[in-house]
Amino acid sequence: MLRLFRIEGGLIQEIQCADEEKELHLKDAQWIDAHEPDQEERSLLERILHTDIPESDEVDEIEASARCFMDQAGIHIHSLFLSPSEGRHHTVSVACILQTTRLITIREDEIADFRLLRMRARRQQVEVQSPQGLMVTLLEQKVENQADTIEDIHRQLEGVSYSVLEDEDSELEDAISKLARLEDSNGKARLCLMDTQRDISFLLRHLHTQPDQLETLREIMRDIETLMSHTTFLFDKINFLMDSTQGFINIQQNQIIKIFSIAAVVFLPPTLIASIYGMNFAHMPELDWLLGYPWAIGLMIGAGIAPYWYFKRKGWL
Repeated sequence: MLRLFRIEGGLIQEIQCADEEKELHLKDAQWIDAHEPDQEERSLLERILHTDIPESDEVDEIEASARCFMDQAGIHIHSLFLSPSEGRHHTVSVACILQTTRLITIREDEIADFRLLRMRARRQQVEVQSPQGLMVTLLEQKVENQADTIEDIHRQLEGVSYSVLEDEDSELEDAISKLARLEDSNGKARLCLMDTQRDISFLLRHLHTQPDQLETLREIMRDIETLMSHTTFLFDKINFLMDSTQGFINIQQNQIIKIFSIAAVVFLPPTLIASIYGMNFAHMPELDWLLGYPWAIGLMIGAGIAPYWYFKRKGWL
């Protein structure tokens, strides 16, 4: 799907047109957002814009030289975006081609950052003067959304912290599962921040003619450094809670093993007595006693109570 936008009066305006009319408006569009473009749309873009549209496997390459570079088509930035999915987060690479008169974005998935930017554009809340400013605005919004994600991770982590450290009836196995998901989301948020740092560093070297945009990029870079420190704090807290949870699980298991161990020790003497009197020797004096049976029962009860009383006195129970 191709969405076309133009900049009018410092605001982004979506170009409303039928699919068969988009070819007529492509050259006038200052932002072309290609969401899961099919082969026909790719061919159309390549023919009108005189540039190759990268395939998904090319966009996902992790080498710095493959993610940020310049050629005759313009500035290429393959930026990593964070996208939530069923309680987890995954990363999506977006190919951005920044030209003098337009910005082209190619992506394979729906991303909340783009959906939010379109909604803000419809409400005339996005003020930009050029495609370069739009690129900077997209990165700025990306970092803002990642900050919201990190705050949400921190909020969820506080709930897990209470469950692990204060709630005696909590399910510790569930806490480990939640901590694993939060650690994964925090790691992907940090990965996106690191990728954005690289993108901004590249733009700072190549947008010399845009002093206002350079200052905004430096501010975004400072925000990223702050968020990177926060993700490090979250990693430390997640590791602490993971260690604490595993420690509490070990304590619970040790308590269970302790109970079985004490039960084994308490029932060992009575079992020994019962084994002795269960032997089938012909000559056992106690077999002829009138009180032999009560004697054996009393002896077993006393042999069981004695170690229990001793353990209790020692404070082992």
